[in-house]
Amino acid sequence: MQRIVDQGTLSQLRRGVIEYCVLALLRDGERYGFELVRTLSEVPGMVTSEGTLYPLLSRLRRAGVVDTSWRESPSGPPRRYYQLTSSGRAVLEAFSGEWASFRDAVDHFLKEKAA
Repeated sequence: MQRIVDQGTLSQLRRGVIEYCVLALLRDGERYGFELVRTLSEVPGMVTSEGTLYPLLSRLRRAGVVDTSWRESPSGPPRRYYQLTSSGRAVLEAFSGEWASFRDAVDHFLKEKAA
């Protein structure tokens, strides 16, 4: 019997890694929330919403992996910018090593074996 991957399964996979994708986006410099949403949404399969991202950013801030600061915006109200802390960099580095091993393990089973 053939099973088709449903949206719920893909949603769970995204939910499991989205915080690390956010940390990776902050690795090279600070960004504001909507900019993170837009950048994530530009990558196929990583569609996310503000309703998902802002609670995640709050959790990351409380965990001490991101810091925030408010800045005036040239077009509208002030924006909250997020930046990676040294703790956040360590978390991202640890995840990156684990992710590579995990990805390779899954790929091992998904690749077709040559006959």
